[in-house]
Amino acid sequence: MVEEQQKDAPEAESFQFNADIAQLMSLIINAVYTNKEVFLRELISNSSDALDKIRYQSLTNKEVFGDNEELKIQIIPDTEAGTLTIRDFGIGMTKEDLVENLGTIARSGTKSFMEAIQAGADISMIGQFGVGFYSSYLAAEKVTVRSKHNDDEQHVWESSAGGVFTVRPDTDGSPLGRGTEITLHLKADCVSYIEEKAIKDLVKKHSQFIGFPIELMVTKEEEREVEEDEEEDKAEDKPENEEDKNEDDKNEDEPKIEDVEEEKKEKKKEKIITKEWECLNTQKPIWMRRPDDVKQEEYAAFYKSISNDWEEHLAVKHFSVEGQLEFSGLLFAPKRAPFDMFDSKKKRNNIKLYVRRVFIMDNCEDLMPEYLSFVKGVVDSEDLPLNISRETLQQNKILKVINKNLVKKSIEMFNEIAEDEENYKKFYEQFSKNLKLGIHEDNKNRNKIADLLRYSTSKSGADFSSLKDYVGRMKENQEVIYYITGENKATLENSPFLEALKKRDLEVIFMVDPIDEHAVQQLKEYDGKKLVDISKENLDLSLSEDEKKKAEEEKASFEALCKKMKEILGDNVEDVLVGQRMVDSPASLVTTEYGWSANMQRIMKAQVLRDSQMSSFMIGKKKMEVNPSHPIMVELKNKFSKNESDRAVKDLVWLIYETAALTSGFNLKDPVTFAGRIHKLIKLGLSINDDEEEEEPEVDDEELPELDNLDQSAMEEVD
Repeated sequence: MVEEQQKDAPEAESFQFNADIAQLMSLIINAVYTNKEVFLRELISNSSDALDKIRYQSLTNKEVFGDNEELKIQIIPDTEAGTLTIRDFGIGMTKEDLVENLGTIARSGTKSFMEAIQAGADISMIGQFGVGFYSSYLAAEKVTVRSKHNDDEQHVWESSAGGVFTVRPDTDGSPLGRGTEITLHLKADCVSYIEEKAIKDLVKKHSQFIGFPIELMVTKEEEREVEEDEEEDKAEDKPENEEDKNEDDKNEDEPKIEDVEEEKKEKKKEKIITKEWECLNTQKPIWMRRPDDVKQEEYAAFYKSISNDWEEHLAVKHFSVEGQLEFSGLLFAPKRAPFDMFDSKKKRNNIKLYVRRVFIMDNCEDLMPEYLSFVKGVVDSEDLPLNISRETLQQNKILKVINKNLVKKSIEMFNEIAEDEENYKKFYEQFSKNLKLGIHEDNKNRNKIADLLRYSTSKSGADFSSLKDYVGRMKENQEVIYYITGENKATLENSPFLEALKKRDLEVIFMVDPIDEHAVQQLKEYDGKKLVDISKENLDLSLSEDEKKKAEEEKASFEALCKKMKEILGDNVEDVLVGQRMVDSPASLVTTEYGWSANMQRIMKAQVLRDSQMSSFMIGKKKMEVNPSHPIMVELKNKFSKNESDRAVKDLVWLIYETAALTSGFNLKDPVTFAGRIHKLIKLGLSINDDEEEEEPEVDDEELPELDNLDQSAMEEVD
């Protein structure tokens, strides 16, 4: 009888792989996939494709559905058998499809295929080589495929990837109706993929936005109360020892519990094991819907699901791009900056990349520039070419197009936030450094980002002003935008560089963020107006002809004093000249136009790993500007012209230089010597005559210390 059944059973046809199995597995494991867990993503994606095909056919022929119009994907783990089954109700495969689609990778020539990879050829071949299916062998030692197409009988494809696969009619299996069922006989080190939690995590990570329901067969234990009759033991056993006998004698007059108590029913809990389907992809891809149809609550829930943020987002940008390249997505601006925003070890961006709703990666550095790393969201491409593993992106030109659009949409989102002054104030407090970093790094969008900057100015009071507003308030004959950098606003408001501009009612921008120094080096102009640092030489104050004439006369009258001061100060200053930028201060120190400002020198000194040679080069020389209208300078000029005590003039010149350095934002390299001079002035003011004080030796002017020279040797103590 058994022989007759075996004789009637259809024989399986064997097909020989034309490639060596070692090469095949080497290709799959080493050249294609970097992570075993992607096998589930690939199989679910293939099932989704099969469902898409049957749905497409149904548009013209409803009969293709037959008795089952349900389109879904089912996952069935079997712990006892060590198998994982993925079932879909898609278009299914005929016998010919099974042979062609699941045997192509080898029959196409593994060797030449590997050579194409090594040569860097464009191998956007998803589906052509069937490698998505072959990722099954990352986790399975044997794969069984049962499939039913409307145009053919049900067949079974089976292979252990040992060089041979078989195809036979499926006469002993349960009828599928339509679709494909893939059963993976997992390797010993991959049985963890049978666990419900592992499956749920993988589906949530890679496939939660697949357009069809993904159902998992879950096992649940329930406790149910049942009634059970229990009979108490009424047998009267003889005492085993004397003590028991004595105890019985004592209680012989008392009624025994066993005699009084009747049979009672106790409630007992019993575990009932049930199996049911649980849908894993309840979160829908809201970026595929029209923005008008999505509620704010849905955006908030989606943002929290992808960002793990406990707060709602500040703003959202829902967009789609059509043309040669089609993609859509969502961008979110958080309310708070992450504490590790500029940590070099953190992810470069927070954009998740999907292709046709299948998650590909969230660490693609080419998607977003670093200064926009705080922007969170998703981008989903309909036709982004990927290589066979869906992991390594091909054609960087397409990525550049996506990058360009994401930056554009992000800036649009920031401009929308700026329409609400209160919201933008919160946003700017958190992410102003990112925008300024964008000024420094993104030359293509520099002007657009500049519109988003906000600064305090000499006229803005407690409010912030945009560059656009500043330009709108400029004087009729003002050709440049004035700014000054420093440690804080209070210091800048009292800066000697500000005096002449205040007198002329010219507005000055205060830049107090260290990153402003870097940003303004790149943002050289705005709206055709050059940005000018008022602490540097050659400041244009738009003097009238009369003022220019007066300045020339003052320059001539102070020429001798300036020359003498330069001799006294030596190499500490490059030149001493008459300036027009001061009103109340006797003197100030300015830096060269292309050197570091005093504030920049302070910032660079604080850098632990700074390049001292670069610092020395960029510091440059300082020039001292004197105020010809200040009483101190006028009197000093008179003393010099009367040839009064040369020693007294030297002391005064050094005091003027050092106080000018402090008010101009520089640090004194030898504050002790400066303090000694101040103490002498205090004694003079208090009429203290220190006769016992020894006369200090006179030091040659050339040996006097050079201020703020980072490469000089230790300071010498001088008078």
